[in-house]
Amino acid sequence: MSEKEVDSALVARVQQGDKTAFDLLVRKYQRKIMRLLSRMIRDPADLEDVAQETFIKAYRALGQFRGDSAFYTWLYRIAINTARNWLSASGRRPSGTGVLENEDGETFSETDNLSDISTPESVLASREIAATVNAVIEELPEELRTAIVLREIEGMSYDEIAQTMNCPIGTVRSRIFRAREAIAARLRPLLDTDQERRW
Repeated sequence: MSEKEVDSALVARVQQGDKTAFDLLVRKYQRKIMRLLSRMIRDPADLEDVAQETFIKAYRALGQFRGDSAFYTWLYRIAINTARNWLSASGRRPSGTGVLENEDGETFSETDNLSDISTPESVLASREIAATVNAVIEELPEELRTAIVLREIEGMSYDEIAQTMNCPIGTVRSRIFRAREAIAARLRPLLDTDQERRW
C-alpha cells in the first residue's frame, strides 16, 4: 500500500467518525508540520499553537476533503494559511529558524567509505556556506521562501507545491528559480564560481 493509499484509508475512517484514525494522521505528520511552520514562526510556544490550530482546522474540514491531492499536500496548505493568518493577526513578519535540517537523519552512503578529509578550513567554509544559505532563505519574500523550503527541505514535487501554495505550476517554477538565483548570487564569492554558472 502506498503512502497516499494509507492516508486515504485513514481519512475515510475519520470521515466515518473514527477519531483514532485522525490521531494516527497527526502522529504521522506532526513533526513535518512543525518543521514547515518553524521556517515561518520562531517562538516554540507560538509554533505549537499554530501547529495545533492547523490540525484542528484539518479535522474540521476533513469532511470536505475529496482526495484530489495527497492528504499531506492538503494539510501543508492548511498549515501555511494558518501560519500566514496568525502572523497577520499578530502583526509579525515571517521568520525562519536559520537552520536547514534533516530530521530523518539521512546518511549518504556514497561518502561512508571516504576517509575524513575535514580540515579546520574546510569545516569553517562549510559552516559559512550553510550560514549564508540559511541567511538568504530567511531574507527571501514569503512566497519564494515557502516554495524553496517545500522543494528542497520537504522534497515535494512542483505539482504538489502548486497545489499547496494554490498557484500555477509555472509560478512555482519561477519562485524556485528566483530563490535559487538569490542563493547562488550570495554563494558565488564564497565558492569563487563563474557568474554564468547555473545552480
